[in-house]
Order: sequence, then structure tokens, then C-alpha cells
Amino acid sequence: MKKLAKVYVALVLMFLYVPIFVMIVFSFNTTKSRTVMSGFTFEWYEKLFRNELILSSLRNTIIIAVIASITATILGTAAAIGISRMRKFPKMVVMNITNMPIINPEIVTGVSLMLLFVFFAARMNLEFGFVTLVIAHITFDVPYVILNVLPKFKQMDPNLYEAAQDLGCNPLQAFFKVVLPEIMPGVISGFLMSFTFSLDDFIISYFTSGSTSQTLPITIYSMTRRKVSPEINALSTIIFVIVVTVLIVKNIIENRSFSKGTREDKA
Repeated sequence: MKKLAKVYVALVLMFLYVPIFVMIVFSFNTTKSRTVMSGFTFEWYEKLFRNELILSSLRNTIIIAVIASITATILGTAAAIGISRMRKFPKMVVMNITNMPIINPEIVTGVSLMLLFVFFAARMNLEFGFVTLVIAHITFDVPYVILNVLPKFKQMDPNLYEAAQDLGCNPLQAFFKVVLPEIMPGVISGFLMSFTFSLDDFIISYFTSGSTSQTLPITIYSMTRRKVSPEINALSTIIFVIVVTVLIVKNIIENRSFSKGTREDKA
């Protein structure tokens, strides 16, 4: 039975990662062929970094991801503080509302935000572009920050905040010197997760972007509609490596936090 389980897991992993591995391999192919590996070259990576359209979209994507992630981390952390102090029933209601953007299909969220922006565009001269993209990314990032930060409040001693105030800290000092260090692993994990989702989001960005501001996934989609260039393989490889790196860092932070908590419990 154990061998069957291992075979099943291996098949699932192959199904998920073999196509990505093939894409990475052919990003170094000397020709444009997607079936025959003719040789090894960095030509497509060189052409990629000379493509102004892709570089412009990449800069735009990174700026949007950074702004949205930082803002969502601040808002999500503040929300987690409030939720952690709620009573059971209001807390359950708020958490169900908070989880809706996660449970909803992305196309529903994207269309809803598009209609909201159209409503405000007719009344406030709001144009689709950078601003709408940032707002949309903050909207779907905040719930993930809350989900990462809230468990840290459950693990933290609820009397620490009052103890810090008893020892002479004002509320602001007690938060930054006592509470924030305790929840910092969750805050960092929430930021990294938000950055990852913002970096590779396509569906919501597609419905909320304008002609003046587009993210990298939208640019890649536009390119693939014409023809698939090896430059796309190179770009997708770079994005994959960045996302995997962020996730590895996130897991390392979580594991260190868990190990620290385990040691403290044993002590």
C-alpha cells in the first residue's frame, strides 16, 4: 500500500512538473523548435532583456506587486489585530466575509472589480490602469495576510501586551516592542504570499488593467496569441524560479518559527 501511495505521488508530481521542466530545457534551445533540442544557448535570455515591451511590463508588475503587498500587509495585520480581539460569533462572521475572495473563482472577483471601477469611472473620472490594478491586487492580497498573521495571535500569550504596559510602555511602544516581534513571522509570510500572488496574477489583472498599464502575465498572454517565442520560455522560467525562491523563503521562516515555538513550549 505504501509503494502504491509513493507511485501515486510520483505520478502527480510528474504531471505537475514535467511540463515546467520541458519549458525550462527548451528556453536554452538554439532553435525555435519546441520538439527537438538542437543545442544550448543563452540567446533567448539575451533577447528577452532587450525586449522593451517585456521589460516595461516586468517593471510595472514588480512595482504593483511591491505596493500592493506592503499595503495589504499593513491592512491585513491591522485587521488581524482587530479580529483576534473579537468575540466568537462576530469573529466567525468577519472571517467568513474575509475568506470570500479566496473561495470565489478569480473570474468572479475580476468581473466584480471591473464593474465597480466602471461605476466609479463614470462618476470620478477614474481610468483603468495603474491605480485600478493596485487596488485590485490589494483586495485579493489582504485575506492571505490575515490568514498568515491571525494564527500568530493565537500562539502568543494574550497577557504580554498588558504586561508591557504595566512595565511602562505606552500602547504604541507595547505593540512595536512586544507584539510585533511575536507576530513578525506571520507578517513576513503574509507579505511574501501577497507578493507571489500579485506577481503571477492574470485573471483579475486582465479585467482591471487598461491600455496604459499592463502586467507581465497579460503581456505574455498577448504574445502567445500571435506566436510562441522562446523568449516566453525564458521569461516563464525566470518567473518560476522567482516564485519558487519566495515560497522556499516563506517555508524556511515558518519552519524556524514553528521550531522556536516548540522549543519554548518544552522549556
